[in-house]
This record gives sequence, structure tokens and C-alpha cells, in this order.
Amino acid sequence: MNRKTKKVDGQKIEKAVKDILVAVGEDVAREGLKRTPERVARMYVELLGGMQEDPNKHLRGVFTENYDEIVLLRDIPFYSICEHHLMPFIGSAHVAYLPSGTVLGVSKLARIVDCFARRLQTQERLTYQIADFIMNSLKPQGAAVVLEASHSCMTIRGIRKPGSAMVTSALRGIFKRDPRTRSEVLTLMHK
Repeated sequence: MNRKTKKVDGQKIEKAVKDILVAVGEDVAREGLKRTPERVARMYVELLGGMQEDPNKHLRGVFTENYDEIVLLRDIPFYSICEHHLMPFIGSAHVAYLPSGTVLGVSKLARIVDCFARRLQTQERLTYQIADFIMNSLKPQGAAVVLEASHSCMTIRGIRKPGSAMVTSALRGIFKRDPRTRSEVLTLMHK
């Protein structure tokens, strides 16, 4: 799970943005565009900061706890960049697990979502990465992740269907095996 990727190269991004501006017929020396390449480079460094982040650092908030009911954090806002069009998709994550003797500090669930979301992504992969990370690191009885997101690559371009939302799910362990537990967690996620 530990990713070894190169640091985002802001200077190369600046050059590429200048090339794009020239390619669309703009004057890069125009007052409103003079610092645009620099701003876009800083934006990508920020939006893709999860590419160098190790999600394991968020496991320092694990506590021994004799709790054997569902732990759920709903409506975690997230944003990511679609790797197909380099456009954002924005939504909410619902993350649950059934502990096996350890629980994770509540803010750490949101941080794990952010860590994986702040990479070039597909929503399907993002959903699986969050669920698999929780299963592999916490070793719970089960994990469930549901993401709901609006993709700008289909709302403002292409088919242009604003208001549409894509929903993906990843169920692991008892949430996948046991229909009653699956039903309970999915019901709790959508109350």
C-alpha cells in the first residue's frame, strides 16, 4: 500500500499550462493570465497531495476497545481528480466497519478517505482502496464503503447531465457474507 511516486513537479505543470493557454489562442502575458500557470501548478500539488501520502500514518489513532457493533462515519465530503479527463468528481463517502477488538479514531476515517481521494482516481478504484485498506490494517470483521459523487467530466462536458450521481460500493467480510448485516449497514448509511 505504501506508494513510492515522484513528487509533483510544479515547474513542469507551469510550462504545460502556458503551452495549453497558447494552444487555445490566449496571450500568456495578458494581465489576467500572467500568474495562472503558477496558480494551476499549486492547485495540482494540493489536489494530488495524496499521491505521496502513506495512509498507514493514520493508524496511530487505533485503540483497543471491546466493541462489537457497527462503527459508521457518514457523509464524509471528498473530492478527487478523474484520471480520464483530469476533471474533479465531488461527493460523500460513507465508511463503516465491524471491529474485532480495535477501533480507529473517528477523524482518521475521514483522513483515510482524503488520502486515497487526493490522487488521480476512478471512483470504483477509490471505493475499493478505502475498503481494502480498512480490512488489511484494522482486521475488522467487515468493512463497507459507499461513495456518491458527481463527475464534472459528465456534468459540464460530454453528455452534460448535471444533477446525476454515481454510486459505488465495496463490501468486505461479514458485510459481504451475511445478508442481515449487509442490510443493517446499508440502511444505517442512508438514514
